[in-house]
Amino acid sequence: MEDNKIIDLFWNRSERAITETREKYERLCMRISMNILHNMQDAEECTNDTYLRLWNVIPQERPVYFSAFLCKITRNLSLGRLKYYMAKKRNMDVLPVYEELEEVLGDCCDLSERISQQELVETINVFLGGLSLEKRNIFIRRYFFFDTVSDIASRYKLTQSKVKSILSRDGKKLRQYLRERGYGDESR
Repeated sequence: MEDNKIIDLFWNRSERAITETREKYERLCMRISMNILHNMQDAEECTNDTYLRLWNVIPQERPVYFSAFLCKITRNLSLGRLKYYMAKKRNMDVLPVYEELEEVLGDCCDLSERISQQELVETINVFLGGLSLEKRNIFIRRYFFFDTVSDIASRYKLTQSKVKSILSRDGKKLRQYLRERGYGDESR
């Protein structure tokens, strides 16, 4: 079913909207959540919570890019669950990509507080818009979808070393770009 028809179902408060969303996007939502949480049960809960969140949010908003809107909700719910586990010091592996992203952003941002601020998001989007399509996609696959380096290398037919190199160089460029725009300590 087309995304605009699914959105219409949400607007009409038809329970079929959730069924159609699940049928079309469950694998994508599960993958995002699993990449973050590495736990099937938690990923399933976050994916189901995504549908409820959509049900509650769409009457106020009509997303232009439904799949991106859905991915963002899944990602935020999964990161919230991860933050809960980290705060409670539960027996869960700390997500290395989350720490890697904090390292990329350096001292310019407290990730848990600043990532949701629109100004920072827009600044990062401008930076990403200046990258080549391949580098932008690699960066987004790693830090938005939390894909592994090996998955990214396979997807773009690159070596893992090349992917790591691209991420490292572009991470340093992003850190400098943000510092130049007032995020963080320029002296470091």
